[in-house]
Amino acid sequence: MYEIFVKLLEKFDVTAYRVSKATGIAGSTFTDWKNGRSTPKQDKLQKIADYFGVSMEYLMTGKEEQSDNSYYLNEETAKAAQEIFENKELRMLFDVAKDADAEDLRALHSMALALKRKERGYDDDTGC
Repeated sequence: MYEIFVKLLEKFDVTAYRVSKATGIAGSTFTDWKNGRSTPKQDKLQKIADYFGVSMEYLMTGKEEQSDNSYYLNEETAKAAQEIFENKELRMLFDVAKDADAEDLRALHSMALALKRKERGYDDDTGC
């Protein structure tokens, strides 16, 4: 599992420290896994899987289980979401951490609402 974790760190260009801060898993826990002093518990594996947007199956085996139960309604949306997640500047859309400024969160929320209104054909000036 640790080898897959390292591959995910490299793929998403993040450090174990950043994952530690975002998930609340102590950095020493990652070191213990690396050195074989302990094995990951289910709850921590789930936090890591959620952070990287992969399944527990992938985190444990490196293979993604094929499923029709996708989070996104279509493949195009899933692909766009993955591209946003992999973009360092846009990752905050997915990586809202405890230390994010309230102002930044409000700005993200406003942008998301404006996009949703636009998608539904509402005019921001008139509300219609």
